[in-house]
Amino acid sequence: MIQRFIELGEGYSDLYELLELAKANRHRLLHMMAFHTVKNEKQLTSLAVVLQLTDPGKFQALYICREGIPNPNFIPNKRYDLFQQTAEELGKQIIQLSVKPSTIFHEKELYYQHLIAILRLNHYIKPLH
Repeated sequence: MIQRFIELGEGYSDLYELLELAKANRHRLLHMMAFHTVKNEKQLTSLAVVLQLTDPGKFQALYICREGIPNPNFIPNKRYDLFQQTAEELGKQIIQLSVKPSTIFHEKELYYQHLIAILRLNHYIKPLH
């Protein structure tokens, strides 16, 4: 089984692609998530769409727009509102987690491994067998 984050960007125009991925894959949509963090003294949010494992192949895609959207708990914004609206249309609740910023990791891949570990520990995605 492979679980991998696929970064689309920081959530500007690429947010629309994230929303389309959720809609187009509604039959595989597992979670819609918001990862809140403080980066360079700014309250930011990453938005993510988690899909079910492929069968065959056992690949789980986690699409993300990383740390480019203001945290809606501090600064309401249209981009988060669009994500919320899409979640409601698809019958999903947005799972919100507070996480460390990507800047404390020397490589982006280490940051994504950290997020995958958090998701596994909280049973949002399957553990490795």
